[in-house]
Amino acid sequence: MTLQIVERPSPNSAERTAGPVDILVLHYTELPLQESLDILSDDKREGRVSAHYVLDLDGTAYRLVPEERTAWHAGQSYWRGREALNATSIGIEIVNLHGDRHDYPVPQIAALIELCTGILKRHPQIEPRNVVGHSDIAPQRKIDPGRRFPWKTLAAAGIGLWPTARRPLDGEIQPALQRYGYTPAIAVPPREIVKAFQRHFRPGQVDGMADPETRALLAGLLDPLGGAL
Repeated sequence: MTLQIVERPSPNSAERTAGPVDILVLHYTELPLQESLDILSDDKREGRVSAHYVLDLDGTAYRLVPEERTAWHAGQSYWRGREALNATSIGIEIVNLHGDRHDYPVPQIAALIELCTGILKRHPQIEPRNVVGHSDIAPQRKIDPGRRFPWKTLAAAGIGLWPTARRPLDGEIQPALQRYGYTPAIAVPPREIVKAFQRHFRPGQVDGMADPETRALLAGLLDPLGGAL
């Protein structure tokens, strides 16, 4: 398919004062298209928000903020030792009322793959493990893009990572989650961090328990990275 991009500028943006762009954050809107566009473009709203793109159900992409500018989509966030991730990230809001309950349509995901592929080419500093959901960078506070989001499909298309089978890792799980990128268990309860990991990589059972399957999935992600920070 050929991605259709509609220019729909939002006033809610700022100059990038840090860089380069090295994180791609995927969200769901929790609202229909028009309401989402209105909120993400409202400069009178307390707590102004925006995103670089909004992706409709039919695969139409609306560009609200140029990639070279900062959009306000991540909020309080953490990944791989850094906070306040708006400064170095691109945010895509995907129209879905609740990603735990509603599937993402095939045309929408096909367009998302095309959109993300272009972003990754323009910003080669975005490593595969830096393609994340809002729930990854804000455990407990956020759950999007939800348990029905097809992370494995995206990974197969070269967008993000998907774990290979490994024996369960030994030792404490929290240091291993932090090695992958998740926040330390300080302001967020440890179980909520495990749940964020499971939302991405084991959505069929999100219980916050560091069981053998969860440990094996995490080991499968860390192994090709050599356990490096």
